[in-house]
Amino acid sequence: EITTPGDLPKDGYDGIEEPLVLIHFMVPADKIGVVMQLASDRRGEFMRQDYLGTKRCVLSYKMPLAEVIYDLFDKLKSVTSGYGTMDFEFSGYQLAELVKVDVLVHNTPCDALAFICHRSVAEHRGRAIIKALKEEIPKHLFEVALQAAIGTRVIARETIKSVGKNVTAKCYGGDVSRKRKLLEKQKEGKKRMKMVGNVEVPQSAFMAVLKSRSAED
Repeated sequence: EITTPGDLPKDGYDGIEEPLVLIHFMVPADKIGVVMQLASDRRGEFMRQDYLGTKRCVLSYKMPLAEVIYDLFDKLKSVTSGYGTMDFEFSGYQLAELVKVDVLVHNTPCDALAFICHRSVAEHRGRAIIKALKEEIPKHLFEVALQAAIGTRVIARETIKSVGKNVTAKCYGGDVSRKRKLLEKQKEGKKRMKMVGNVEVPQSAFMAVLKSRSAED
């Protein structure tokens, strides 16, 4: 049983099916165009169009459930100035080109940030998440690599630069050899920290990731 993205095996399956819904948008007649564009962007398959008098219309689509729960209602309210509504019902499953995107912090997969999405939007969402993490994870004494990857292929990458530490600040005068030794020692220390450094991802970073997903469109 697969309950989280981390449970998805690397191989051993023929394909992945995603749940579908039949969704009905009740919108003002002058908002039909923007709602149809929204549905198309969410991989909706147009089914029918019915008018309720002259001022309102019902647009019916088949759409992946993942696209519906991914802030679709908020987007609908936005493009219809608050006048659009929707309802949906389960409509079966279909094969889809879904991929698991792993998020690696300092070369270590963070299971809580992994997600499954359609291949067509994987790179876009991966970049958004990596940029959000870069803004929230504090600097360390070593560089922290942030990556989004599908299998072994990296689709997005950012680097959090190390925070500088002046180890020669207490070296007064012109003792060049001592300064050089301190700098070399710091350099070796950074190498060790890169290998064993444990980067803690703050709660604010997880919240930023959720916000980045809502702000993508």
